[in-house]
Amino acid sequence: MIVDDAAFMRMMIKDILMKSGYAVIAEAENGKKALEKYKEVKPDLVMMDITMPDMDGITAVKELMKIDPHALIVMCSAMGQEAMVIEAIQSGAKDFIVKPFKADRVLEALKRLLRSTTPPYRGWSLLLTSSVD
Repeated sequence: MIVDDAAFMRMMIKDILMKSGYAVIAEAENGKKALEKYKEVKPDLVMMDITMPDMDGITAVKELMKIDPHALIVMCSAMGQEAMVIEAIQSGAKDFIVKPFKADRVLEALKRLLRSTTPPYRGWSLLLTSSVD
């Protein structure tokens, strides 16, 4: 699942993932909608922006961990958000990528997380969320 308030960021991440054989099963434009979608589709992995309206990524990570303590969440942050990335990791996110990001870094983070989990996830479906412009 991809969570980001910028539609172009969701589209860019989705394009990277789909070209590499991943299925993107959901998108959301803020943390609040991400929580709803997560409950519906139960993705293997979530890529989440930090700064979003209605509910930011850090709050969403904390709430997702209450729903599913084993959730795999990769944070997407802009340069200069180190303190927020640290808080997100302490709250349960498993990795982060920095914007603007390169396709190989996105794929590297996903592969590392999905390889390290047991049991293997259901075909690596992703719920990607992002904020809407």
